[in-house]
Amino acid sequence: MVIVTLTSWVPHFHPSPCSLEQQQHGACEGHTSFQLGVLILALFWLSIGTGGITPCSVPFAIDQFDLTTVEGREGSRSFYNMYYVIQTLLLMINVTVVVKIQDSFSWTLGFALPTTFMFIAIIFFFCGAKIYAYVKPEGSIFSTIYQVLVAAKHKRHLHLPARMDIGGAFYDPPLENDEEPKLPLTKEFSCLNKAALIMEDELNGDGSSKYPWSLCSIQQVEELKCMLKMLPIWVTGIIVNIPVGQLALFSISQAFKMNRKLGHIYEVPPGSIIVITMVTITIVIPLYHRFLSPALAKINKQEGGLTTLQRIGFGHVFGILTMLVAGFVEIKRKSLAISLGNSDGVAPMSVMWLVPQFIILGFSEAFSIVGHTEFFNKESPDKMRSIGYSLLFLQTSFASNLSNFIVNTIHHFTGKHGQNDWLDSDINNGKLENFYFIIAGLGVLNFCFFIKCSRSYSYKTIVNVRRDTFSH
Repeated sequence: MVIVTLTSWVPHFHPSPCSLEQQQHGACEGHTSFQLGVLILALFWLSIGTGGITPCSVPFAIDQFDLTTVEGREGSRSFYNMYYVIQTLLLMINVTVVVKIQDSFSWTLGFALPTTFMFIAIIFFFCGAKIYAYVKPEGSIFSTIYQVLVAAKHKRHLHLPARMDIGGAFYDPPLENDEEPKLPLTKEFSCLNKAALIMEDELNGDGSSKYPWSLCSIQQVEELKCMLKMLPIWVTGIIVNIPVGQLALFSISQAFKMNRKLGHIYEVPPGSIIVITMVTITIVIPLYHRFLSPALAKINKQEGGLTTLQRIGFGHVFGILTMLVAGFVEIKRKSLAISLGNSDGVAPMSVMWLVPQFIILGFSEAFSIVGHTEFFNKESPDKMRSIGYSLLFLQTSFASNLSNFIVNTIHHFTGKHGQNDWLDSDINNGKLENFYFIIAGLGVLNFCFFIKCSRSYSYKTIVNVRRDTFSH
């Protein structure tokens, strides 16, 4: 952020100012290789920093709760909800106040403010260093995953016992960390169980494994299974993220072609319409956590009201409704723009007609993203929480790339033989509603796949060693 701020503050780090007249005559001086290099360097370090913060912040916070108690689990659920509410509130400030400062006052000040807040955040973070609960690192997580895969492949010719609970057949040493939950051997992905199958002369005198790459513990095997089980749910979450990016992009074009005046003075900025989704999220999540969740818990006797997969499922449904509503509103807008619109193509229709789709989108995010956050953190093995939580951000990344692929495909296959491109720059000439309906159709197919995956999904089970019982 310091380098980003310098790119706008130091004249040598950015192109020379260019007036409107120079722009019209094409006389502006472009950026130099040095200036572009500085900007890329800043974005590179920003990516590294973000990559360190985002996948670790929530898992580290969850480490502060005792998840073996009801109070600890309730506290963690409160954290999941409030973390996303605060994150959304800060995003609202970014897209309103900070953007206003950059546009109307100074880009340097607009970048310097977040930079200053980052320094303040670092100070606050280290102020709490003495009171945090720390989980000690236990070596490379990926090496243990590779060990299970290599051992399972090495023993692929062996036959598993008919019963999985045969004592002594599988390598199951006590855990080094007594506080770490112990995972029982399951029948899912049974081919991986061969990695824990004990063969002759594979144990030391103290019962430890002689060859970690040919004999792995049940705990290692089950940790890998936890990650594999989550992958289908992760895949279904990619399409759920598509409406967020598409509405934020194409709704701006819609707003430009609608009546944006509220009263006689105020005119709604097209890019600010997305704030409605953020406001919805900050209202829905606390209401759900404070009122709806306890009410549902009394009815279905389910801790938290809804399971994480049920909450994600509601996010899928609201995402589909979002695109359907957006499509029907666009049909209405374009019809008015063509039949009754002005010469500039602006429909005599208030921009407030876009509000319902953004409200429903807020419901989708409130259920889907918070549900995925809790799901990835709860279902990941304790030592792999940061990897599990990073899946949430990979969903967003894959959704962005998939969105680009869909848009490019539509550009490629429409607009031929004298027909207008569905996503024409002038949306009055395109068929944006068809694009919305395609996303909704993909959402329906994706939801069906999600239902299939969720019905067959078994939540992580742990062994309470002290009482020899199982719990979810």
